[in-house]
Order: sequence, then structure tokens, then C-alpha cells
Amino acid sequence: MIKNYFKIAWRNIIRHKGYSAINIAGLTVGIAACLLIFVIVQYELSFDTFQPGYKNTYRVTTQTTREAGTSYTAGISAPATEALRLYFPQAKVTGMESSYGSLVTAPAATGNPANDKKFIENTGVLFIEPQYFNIFTATWLSGRPSVLKDPNMVVIDKSSAIKYFGDWKNAIGKTLKMDNVLTLKVAGIINDVPANSDFPLKVLISYVTWKQHPKEYMYRNNWNMTSSSHQVYLDFPANVSVATIDRQLIGFSNKQFGNKGHGKKYLVAQPLSELHFDTRFGDTLGDHVTSMATLKTLSFIAVLIIVMASINFINLSTAQSVGRSKEVGIRKVLGSSRGQLIIQVIGETTIIVLLATVLAVAGAEIALPYLKNIASVPDDIGLFNAGTALFLAAVTLSVVVLSGIYPALVVSGFKPVLALKNKINAASIGGIPLRRTLVVAQFFISQLLIIGTVIAIRQMNFVKDADLGFDKTAVLIAPGYNDSISLRKMASFKQQVLQLPGVQSASFSSDAPSSDNNSSTNFNFDHSKKDPGFDVFLKIADEDYFKTFGLHFAAGKPYEPADTMRQAVINQTLMQKLGIKRPEDAIGKTISLGNGVWASITGVVEDFKTNSLRETVKPTLIYPQKLFESNINVKIQTQSLSSTAGAVQKLWENTFPEYAYTGFFLDDNIAKFYKQENQLALVYKIFACIAIFISCLGLYGLVSFMAVQRTKEVGIRKVLGASISSIVLLFSKEFMVLIAISFIIAVPAGWYFMNAWLQNFAYRINITPWIFVVAIVVSVIIAWLTVGYKAIRAALVNPVRSLKSE
Repeated sequence: MIKNYFKIAWRNIIRHKGYSAINIAGLTVGIAACLLIFVIVQYELSFDTFQPGYKNTYRVTTQTTREAGTSYTAGISAPATEALRLYFPQAKVTGMESSYGSLVTAPAATGNPANDKKFIENTGVLFIEPQYFNIFTATWLSGRPSVLKDPNMVVIDKSSAIKYFGDWKNAIGKTLKMDNVLTLKVAGIINDVPANSDFPLKVLISYVTWKQHPKEYMYRNNWNMTSSSHQVYLDFPANVSVATIDRQLIGFSNKQFGNKGHGKKYLVAQPLSELHFDTRFGDTLGDHVTSMATLKTLSFIAVLIIVMASINFINLSTAQSVGRSKEVGIRKVLGSSRGQLIIQVIGETTIIVLLATVLAVAGAEIALPYLKNIASVPDDIGLFNAGTALFLAAVTLSVVVLSGIYPALVVSGFKPVLALKNKINAASIGGIPLRRTLVVAQFFISQLLIIGTVIAIRQMNFVKDADLGFDKTAVLIAPGYNDSISLRKMASFKQQVLQLPGVQSASFSSDAPSSDNNSSTNFNFDHSKKDPGFDVFLKIADEDYFKTFGLHFAAGKPYEPADTMRQAVINQTLMQKLGIKRPEDAIGKTISLGNGVWASITGVVEDFKTNSLRETVKPTLIYPQKLFESNINVKIQTQSLSSTAGAVQKLWENTFPEYAYTGFFLDDNIAKFYKQENQLALVYKIFACIAIFISCLGLYGLVSFMAVQRTKEVGIRKVLGASISSIVLLFSKEFMVLIAISFIIAVPAGWYFMNAWLQNFAYRINITPWIFVVAIVVSVIIAWLTVGYKAIRAALVNPVRSLKSE
């Protein structure tokens, strides 16, 4: 019997090819889109879940509360590692120090330095303790964790070993140099860590080596110095709650920091399960963090898309059910029960959904290589695993139930007498109110995504074109190093750069005006010992920094050339927070960092965006300190950009042959601040187009059905003198009303969701009425094009043929 049901179901699908094609196309696109979103969400949620102590491991972070507010740092003070080990004897404790932009050199076998291999490793270079592997997992191909007890030992992953030495099996015992400071012996090889790890382990140097090089790698046995680069992780027994840990950490913090006066510093336990999603700390170890709100948004879009595809199916199925009334009447007269009819309709739905699922999987596999454009997923991410299989099964079942139950109930509920007399119509089965409701729901979703797309594009255009308070155009930045040899070459190198054709200015600094640097410290102002109640953020640069980046002075001038801080420049935000009304009044005042020397303020620069536009301008101090001015910033004439950049690179490589060149343009680097937001804007574009496509399919199917049902009516109207435009209006006016209703619902919903998204930016656009006008205009145009095409075809049919039709 089941076989017979499916045979009949297949025949009905073949008989109504057009409607079946529309249903299959809508479901295919919808399921494929959902599957791709599931792959993204599944990947992001899988981060670090393979770690054996995933549920019981915590990162110790620093929370500092002052009068100006609370700040968060992913790391803690260097002495805390040993102190926490003593304070929590029941826990496993490990510390690590990250090194970013490190130069790793593999000496040539010939001994000729000219043949050395040089690599810049931006992430994955860590000073770690052997205890790290008591908490986190790794597969050792050679060696063991205990090798990291000794100084100048390094463990590298398999890919790095191949990159450095050609064959990982020959790497043990070889030598690596780091930053031309450390000479390291390769004592172990581990397998590459999975892509879904927040701990990129590439070059692992013994922790004790960091302690032995305090000058080069900023090791400070000082409780007052906190850096996000130095992190400590604790692994507790399963019965210890995070509330208990935090309570103990409060006592620990009060003991170590005193926490008296205005500023209070606390260590806080952050569960490993939250590390990948906590945007307060930024990308402190891995390549990226992902906001949980972004994943929820993607999941919500996936649900909307699959609901739209199901709406299409319900609309067309209920419309088609009128044409099947005689078939149902005959089946009932011959003894078919309502349950048997429901099974038959569900069977037809199942066949269509299964076919759509197969096509969706094929489409998703084709689209998979492009997934990296809308999400931070690896190039080799796979589509097929146990999770996607369960997801597809769940989606298929959900769509079958969602799309098939109502049409099955409608068809099986026909009364045999009315069905055989052909007196079943859309009005008699109550289908018209439902279809109207579903069309409203469909266009509500489309307009919601259109509104989201327009707002996201406008915000990202605003970010792209925003006045940052400095000139970011055609500024080449070449990261350098602060070893003694490099520092001696800087002045000469700068003069040679200035002599290159096309170079307008050059300066040395720790970082650009806008960067991800959040280095800050406490300070004193104007020879007062009173704490101002907030930290000052630091930019270290030479005197030409202001000219190179086009910073504007509200008062005063740059400081004089110097190797150490004797003079300084502040921004307007710092001036205002200090209670100074006029920029001129700040000139000549003094400022000191921590308990350092007093420096005279020579100028006040107009505010510039110190970080991304997600954050407000920070109170900033700019001062010289040659030891930390390792980056060269070169302002280039735009007409000679390529050739001058090449000349700078060549000169850099000749001057610093022992290092690898990693120059970049500032505007490209700033654009990376908004990678996830740009990806989300692209997601809105893509899925708004998908929603429009599915809506068009649904409208086309319904109008096609209406055209068939009203064939004689159209013929009579034409005989009585109706014009083609009036026939088109007949078909489209109802849909225009439904679109208007959906617009009324979509406006407040779109404003609510997108206003919440815009709150991520300290500087953002205003949501203006014309954004919503665009949504309704786009929806109306699309509906007119979809409905109009079919309506015009119906209106052009010869009325004689229309009146003869049955």
C-alpha cells in the first residue's frame, strides 16, 4: 500500500510539473542556505570543545574599576602564575606569554646567513610551561612536555617543521633563531592543532626563556604591570563552581593589590566555553572571536528562509487542492479513510522535500568554497559530518511536517458530495485568509532582510568614509624591531627614506593613530599626587608623527626630537577629562606616567579615532621613547604609490637584511577592523536576494493558479471591454495590499533589530525613514514584475479560447 501511495504521489508531481518545480526550487534554495549557515554556526560553536577540561578550565582575566568605569584585560601580572599555583593547590595551573609578529629564522645547513629562511609569525608563538599540557591536549610526534623545563628549548608543530626544515622528521635537534635574539633547540614536534582552537600552537618556547630575557620580551616581575599577552589558565575538579572560584579570586586580589582608594583591580575567572565569544577582550590568542549575537542572527536568518520556503509550499498546495477535489471525492466514495488521504499528501510532500534536500546538498557543496567570504571558516571546511547529517534529517522532517500537515488536512477534509459536484473552491476551504496571511508573512521576512541590508551597507559605507581625524591614505607602515642594532640604524634609514622620490614624510612610532593597541597606565597631572580617576592610553612616536598622519593641533605644537619622554602631546578628550576648558590652557602643564618623570605638554591635537569606530575616542598621550618606536610610517604621493612602496621595501631589506619585510598600507589594515561586520553585511545581501527569489517563486505560483482559476472571468471581462491594464490590476491589487500590511509589520521589527546591531558602534548612522521607503519600493517593484508578467500573459489570451475552456 505504501508503495502505491508513493507511486501515485510521484504521478501527481509529474502531472503538475510547474508547481512541483516551483516548490522544489524554493525548498532547494532554502535548505541549501540553512545548511551553509549551520556549517558556520557549528564550526564556531565547536571551538575548544575537544579539550579534555573544556567544562572545568578557566582563563584568569583582570577587571579594573575606576571612577571612569570598568576595563577588562585578558591577561594578568607575570608573578601571578606562581602565586595562583600556591593559592589553588587543588587546581592545575599554567602560564603563557604570547609574542606577536615574531621573526623566526631557520639557519641554512651551509652556514651561509644569506641562505637562511626567514618567517614572520603573527600568531602561534608562545612562551609556555610544561604544565600547559596537563590542561590542554596535543599529539606529540616527537619529544614530550618535560623538554620545556629547560631554557632555550622550542617545540614546533608539524606544519611549521615542514616549513622551516622541509621534513618534520629531521627537525629534532635543529636550531631556530627568534627575533635575532634567541637561539633555540628544537626538542619536540606536535601535530597541528585543529582549526577550531583558540590556541594556535606553532612555536612553543620554554617559559623560563622568557624570564631570562626581560628586556627583549618585557618580562616584569611586577604586580602592577598587566598585559593581555601574559595569560594564566586554571583547571579545577568538576565539583568546583565558577562562583566559588571568583569568590576566592576576590580574596586573592584584595591581598595582592590592596584595592584601596579609587582604583580596584580584581582577577576574574572566565570559563573556557566563553573565551571564543567574549568580544570584550578581542583576538588575544587566536585569529578571531565571534559574537554570540552574530551566531544568533545567522540562525534567525536561516529559520526565516526555511519558513519562507515552507510558506510557498503551503500556499501552492492549498491552491492546488481545489483542482484535486474530484480525485479526493472518488477516493472517499471508494472507501479511502481520512488517514489514508493524509498519508498520501504527506507522501507527496516527502518526495518533494527529499528531492529538494538532495539538490540542496549538491548546491551547498558547490557553494562551500565561497563560504569563507561570509564567515571566518577554514578553506578546507567540510560539509559532511554527523552534525550535518542530523541537521539535514531534522530540517527534512520539520519541512515535511510544516509544509505537509495543513494541505493534508485540507485535502482529506473535502466532503465527497461537494467534491464530485466540483463545488469545492478556495473560499469554501478557508484557504484565502490563510494564503493572505502567509503572503504577508513572506513579504514581512523579505522586507525585514531588505531593511537589514540597507542599514548594514549604509553603516559600513559610513565606517569606510568616516573622518578619522587623521590622513590614512597612502601611508605605508613597515613593522620593525627594537634590538640595539636596529635602533642604531633608524635615524640613517629615515633620512634615506625621505630622499626617495614620492615620499612626503616619514616617522617612527609604536603604532598608527587607529590601531588595536590599548596600552594604558595610571598617571599624575600638573605635579599633583591626586589620582585623576582614569587611565591614559599611550601612543609612542617621534616628532614627525603628527605631520606624517596629518594630525591637527588645536593648540601648541609637536614636541622636540628626543629619545625619551621629556615633552608630550595630549588629545582633546584627555584635556576635557582633566577639566581644562581651552586647549591653550593645557600648554605648559606637566604629566607623568606612573611614578615616572614629569613631562611638559607642548600641544593639544584634535581628537582622532584611536581604535575602531566601535569605541569612543580614548584619552590619549603621545610622547617619544625611542626604544618602542619600531614601526616606520611613510606618507607617499598617491600618483607614485606602487613604485615608491617598492623602493621603500628594497631600502628596508638592504638596511635590515637580518629581518623579513612585512609592510602594509594603513587603510587596508583599518578595513580589517570591520571584517565581521562586512561579512554580516554581505550575509544580509545574499539572504535578502534569496528571500526575494523565494517570494517571487511563491507569487508566480499563486498568480499562475489564479490565472487558471479565473480564465473565464478574464475572458468575460475582455469581451465587455476591459483593458490589459485593468486585468493586470485585477491580479495585482490584492498583493499590493498584502505587501503594504507586511511593510507596516516589518518597519518596527526592522528598526528594533538593526538599532540593536548599530549599538555595537560608538559612531553610527541614524535610521532614517527613507531606508524603510526603499524596502517597500523594492518589494512593490518585485511584486509588480512577478505578478505583472503572468497577469499580462493571461490578459493577452484570446477571449474566445478563455470562454471555451473548462
